[in-house]
Amino acid sequence: MRLGALLGPVDPANANSLAEQARELEGEGFDSLWSAQATGRGFMMSDPFIALTAAVVATDKVELGTGILQLSLYEPVDVALKAFSLMQVAGGRLLLGVGAGSTEVDHLIHRSDFDARFNTFNEKLALLRGWFSDGEQEGRSISPWSGVAGGPKLGYGTWGKGVARAAKEFDFWIASGTHRNADDLEKTIPGYREAGGKRAIVSTILITGETDLSELEDTLARYAGMGFDDAVVMFMPGAPDPSSIRKLVN
Repeated sequence: MRLGALLGPVDPANANSLAEQARELEGEGFDSLWSAQATGRGFMMSDPFIALTAAVVATDKVELGTGILQLSLYEPVDVALKAFSLMQVAGGRLLLGVGAGSTEVDHLIHRSDFDARFNTFNEKLALLRGWFSDGEQEGRSISPWSGVAGGPKLGYGTWGKGVARAAKEFDFWIASGTHRNADDLEKTIPGYREAGGKRAIVSTILITGETDLSELEDTLARYAGMGFDDAVVMFMPGAPDPSSIRKLVN
């Protein structure tokens, strides 16, 4: 099983901390770096595209992904332009994880209808796929460079009925390691595989100063045994150093 890490939150006293985090995590052998989108939570998180831009110039090989981008809060053409631009620098390293979002405050801040988020997500996803497929919508083109045409691999952060959809329509599935426990995930991943699902990622596994490394090692081993391809951790204030976490996964 591959091991990834979420970038941030940024240290306000260190403007270069995102790039430094990315460089350190790649140096420790992490396989992927991710940026999540959240607002109104009592702390600031960097815009995912900005965070990944900092990461791509600080690293050489590690995969870079959004985990997740709440597509219902964005204009699809803007997402396409940002993704194409980031691909120009990152190449095949970019993974775009999207979802409808599950926290109302994000939508309130963006003046978006939380109750309509799934319909909005579906409408915007169709438009985004159109921009990615050939760079055109309704006779208008954004003329993507040939090297990025087609867009990045697209994943779906979801639960419940959305898991089967992730298997059939997306390149990968992102499950929450915060909102779902190991028992939930163990019951769900077989259905994902049966539906034809490819890459399965369990993300946002919180690491704090209270984390028991032995228990975490057992949990990560359990995820691997279930068949998850990736586990993505999130370092919180006071968490053990990344090298000690990297050693837990072979």
